[in-house]
Amino acid sequence: MAVSMQTIERPLPVRGAPRSLLIVDDDGPFRNRLARAMERRGFQPVLAPSVAEGMDYARQLAPAFAVVDLRLEDGNGMEIVPALRSTRPEARIIVLTGYGNIASAVAAVKAGAVDFLAKPADADQIESALLAQSDRPLPPPPENPMSADRVRWEHILRVFEQCDRNVSETARRLKMHRRTLQRILSKHAPRF
Repeated sequence: MAVSMQTIERPLPVRGAPRSLLIVDDDGPFRNRLARAMERRGFQPVLAPSVAEGMDYARQLAPAFAVVDLRLEDGNGMEIVPALRSTRPEARIIVLTGYGNIASAVAAVKAGAVDFLAKPADADQIESALLAQSDRPLPPPPENPMSADRVRWEHILRVFEQCDRNVSETARRLKMHRRTLQRILSKHAPRF
């Protein structure tokens, strides 16, 4: 397993180290900036640009923390979450994405992530999510909640994902015509 994609040379943390952090993102500059910022905050980052390397590091190091991008060049970052959970059940895993929607967030949490953040997330937000306790109070309601059209679109996407992206099955479950569903899915998401 090569560490060649890491531009910041650092020794690998000991397996199961208390502040070990796996960062899996195919955006090299973002990955390196985040690693430097998290290192200044006391973490021991290890960088991986792909699902394959992320899986290897998850098994090899059993990190205490992980930040995983949802869409990677060689697959879905969500595949890494169960591997992290199996090597270290108490690991705190954050899923990052530039393509966020409610369906993806629900899938990430069900897979074992503790939070789902939209890019661009800064190091302070990521650190806060990684170190947050589960007994924290609920956040205040949003200033600008989603529109009804956006909620409907998110619900349709969630059912579509649950049906393994099968249009016919999704249309049947939503009790709508298949062509109507295809038109909805081909449009851009409604504004918030």
